[in-house]
Amino acid sequence: MTEITNASAEMAFFHLLMRCGSLSAAARELGLTTPAVSRRLALLEARLGVQLLNRTTRRIALTPEGEEYLTQARRILADIEDVEHQLSQSMAQPRGLLRVNATLGFGRSHVAPVISRFCKAHPEVQVQFHLSVTPPPLSEDAFDVCVRFGEPPDARVIARKVAPNRRLLCASPAYLARHGTPRTPADLVRHHCISIHHGDDAYGLWRLASSRRTESVKVTGLMSTNDGDIAVAWALDGHGILMRAEWDIAKYLRSGRLRQVLEGYATPPADIYAVYPQRHQKARRVTAFVDFLCAALGSTARRRAAEQFG
Repeated sequence: MTEITNASAEMAFFHLLMRCGSLSAAARELGLTTPAVSRRLALLEARLGVQLLNRTTRRIALTPEGEEYLTQARRILADIEDVEHQLSQSMAQPRGLLRVNATLGFGRSHVAPVISRFCKAHPEVQVQFHLSVTPPPLSEDAFDVCVRFGEPPDARVIARKVAPNRRLLCASPAYLARHGTPRTPADLVRHHCISIHHGDDAYGLWRLASSRRTESVKVTGLMSTNDGDIAVAWALDGHGILMRAEWDIAKYLRSGRLRQVLEGYATPPADIYAVYPQRHQKARRVTAFVDFLCAALGSTARRRAAEQFG
C-alpha cells in the first residue's frame, strides 16, 4: 500500500512539473528549492531506471520514455480522481427535487407507499409524484425517474429492473361457472373480455404464447376502461375475463375471488423497471431512490413467490 501511495505521489509530482514547465516554477508551487525539486526528479528517474527529461539551465524536454510515463500518469491520476469522486458521491446525503412518474393503479398501490418511506428516510429530498394513464415519452425532461412495465427499447436511458412481473388472465368463479373456462386462446372470442386501453396500445388485442407458437386474439366485451383498478373491480363482479399484472391481482388469486385461466400460455413481458436519463446516473437523489425502490418491491416479490411456492 505504501509503494502504491508513493508511486501515485511521484506521478502527481511529475505531472505538476510538466504543467509548470521548469524546475524553478515547480519549486515555487511546491514551496521547495530548485535543487530539492531536481533531486526528487533524479530519485524518480533512478527508481524507474530511465531518463524522463532532457534538461538545460533554461528548459526541460520530455524524452520518449518521459512522454510515455506522463501519458500513463495522467490516465492513472484521472482514474483515481474518478474513484474518489464516486465514493464521495455514494456517501453524500440525497437532497434536492426528485420528480417521479408511474401509471395510475400501480403507482397508487405500490409506488406511493415506497415514496412515503423513502421521504422519511431522506428528509432532504423533495418528491413530486405524478400518475398518468399513458407513460410520458422518454425524450421529454419532465421526470427524473419513470416506473414502467417492460424494458424500454431506448438505449439512451438507463433501465434498471426493479422486480419481476407477469400479466395473467383471470376471471371470477361466478363468471366461469356461468360461461365456462377457456381452454385455448381461440376460446376467448366466445367470452366477455374486459379491455384496458392505454395510449397507442393495440386495443383489445391479446397476445398469448405457448411452447409451439404465439397467437394474437382480438377479444370483445361490453366493458372497457383506461383505469386498471376499475377493470379489476369489474372482473371481481363477474363481468368477464381480464388480463392484468400479477402485482394487482395476486391477493385476489390467493383469496380465490379471482381464478387464473389459460395458465399454460405466456403473455407479453411486464417486468417492472425504473427508467432514468444517463445524465442522472451519478445524481444521488435519483440513485438512492432507485435503490430504495428495488429493495422494497424486490422484497415484496420474493415474499409473494415464497407464499406461492412455499
